[in-house]
Amino acid sequence: MAFPLLWMLLTAFKTQADTYSPKLFFQPTLDNFRAVFSNPIFLGSHVWVSALVSFMTVAITVPLGAAAAYVISRHRFRGRETLSLLILMTQFIPAVVVAIPFFTLFRSLNLIDTATGLVILYLSFALPYAIWLLRGFFDALPVEVEEASFIDGCNEVQTLRYVTIPLIMPGILVSAVFAFISAWNEFFFALILARSNTQTLPIAIQGISGAKGPEWQQVAAASMVVMVPIMVMSLFIRRYFVEGITVGAVK
Repeated sequence: MAFPLLWMLLTAFKTQADTYSPKLFFQPTLDNFRAVFSNPIFLGSHVWVSALVSFMTVAITVPLGAAAAYVISRHRFRGRETLSLLILMTQFIPAVVVAIPFFTLFRSLNLIDTATGLVILYLSFALPYAIWLLRGFFDALPVEVEEASFIDGCNEVQTLRYVTIPLIMPGILVSAVFAFISAWNEFFFALILARSNTQTLPIAIQGISGAKGPEWQQVAAASMVVMVPIMVMSLFIRRYFVEGITVGAVK
């Protein structure tokens, strides 16, 4: 995984002539980044659409995922385990299998080329993962902690807000980061459902080309720019991310 990232980083600082050259040493340049930041389309509507879709996906995934996971973990009802299994099975469905059904459905609902359509689509993938992950956190949390809160006079909503949620905050952060990354980096469905009004950054990068074809050095520079938010988020929550994956996987 490190080699492709290193290769992309080096390519971002190369000229077009050096991009196709096998030379290990070259004169670095910032022209590719200047070209990216001087592109009003790339830094305008595409950034706005990607940010809007990603943050809306996170804003809906986290509260709904936490609420659903809490109900599945703490309440006993018929079909609870079957529901959990169905939620897990959604993670094993290849994207290409549901591409045509999603396109047909969204076209009938006039959701093609809309940010709402992209958010709904990304929720169908991010929300099941968040529910499954957060259920592991709720299951790992002793019920006695919540019972003590009930004894102190808190109702179920107050206990969930002031006691349970703070204790599973690593899981909340992990599910939020996953939802953001999956929406921010998604390419396949954005290529199918987005048109001129709702093209995201990955689609904009794919369209970077010059008179003689793709400008790979600019594509690499743009890719590095798109990776910055993900890298910054990873640096701030890397400790919680590792804890979230390990704890949430144990039930």
